[in-house]
Amino acid sequence: MNSTLEKKDTATSLSQAQRFCQLGKAVISTEAAAVEALINRIDQNFSHACELLLQCSGRIIVIGMGKSGHIGGKIAATFASTGSPAFFVHPGEASHGDLGMITHKDVVLMISNSGETEEILAILPIIKRLSVPLISMTGAPQSTLARISNVHLNVSITKEACPLGLAPTASTTAALAMGDALAIALLEVRGFTEQDFALSHPGGTLGKRLLLYVSDVMCTGEAIPLVHSSALLAEALLEMTSKNLGMVIITDDHQRIVGIYTDGDLRRTIAKNINFNTTKIAQVMEPNCKTVHADILAAEALEMMQKYKVNGFAVVDQEQRPIGAFNMQNLLRYGVF
Repeated sequence: MNSTLEKKDTATSLSQAQRFCQLGKAVISTEAAAVEALINRIDQNFSHACELLLQCSGRIIVIGMGKSGHIGGKIAATFASTGSPAFFVHPGEASHGDLGMITHKDVVLMISNSGETEEILAILPIIKRLSVPLISMTGAPQSTLARISNVHLNVSITKEACPLGLAPTASTTAALAMGDALAIALLEVRGFTEQDFALSHPGGTLGKRLLLYVSDVMCTGEAIPLVHSSALLAEALLEMTSKNLGMVIITDDHQRIVGIYTDGDLRRTIAKNINFNTTKIAQVMEPNCKTVHADILAAEALEMMQKYKVNGFAVVDQEQRPIGAFNMQNLLRYGVF
């Protein structure tokens, strides 16, 4: 009896799992079709919208209500991070003072699936009075918003992915895709580069790889582990331990680097039973050490560390005098990976 019930529960569970997958695939298929339909609408209207946005000497003001507002916020963020200054304005707040943020140098992009959103229509007269270019994105080409705009972008869909036809799903996906198309088209024409992107994303991985230099991550001054070549090995070990970089830099009478001694060298020294109190550091140091300059990218230094299989570098000036030092922990701390 129990076995029969367990089989029935398992069959029900599998059936439910299959149903979930079917529903998920149907949603993806519907939204994919909505986006694909936009391809044939990348036309003269799209080009005109791009030209208005490209010529904008102020900011792109994105306005939308409800779910269109959420999409508008993302589109504004995408514009801003790809070289087109932009921000989102809530239409409800616009009626209570935020319209003051719009200047004659700006371009307005309004998003409304119906093109008849009450909060949007309420501020249209003011937008037109400001004489700023108005681009609309709607699913209704004959709507009030579409007709009053300088340029209208048609993001209409055949059906929503929601089986009730109520929840904005395919319509918001289509609007988002059209917004991305505008932003990336502008990015390409502006000649926006990886370096430009990094400047607006300094906290991201790409930003850190393209903006952080060795000078930003290295230890300097008293934090540099340094000893003279005449120092005893024991003295060098005390310096290496106190500075906690896993190495000590050895210099000559002119403060130029002549070698380096690392944790790895220490292990090899111990294996040879060398007396730490009578042996000079110059006798056991690595004289042919790799160094870097402060003006190279930290990411380049990381590649060099991986290439030469070392855990740290001395940073030197043009006269080969140590001006800094860093190890893998410094790069980890700054997220250079």
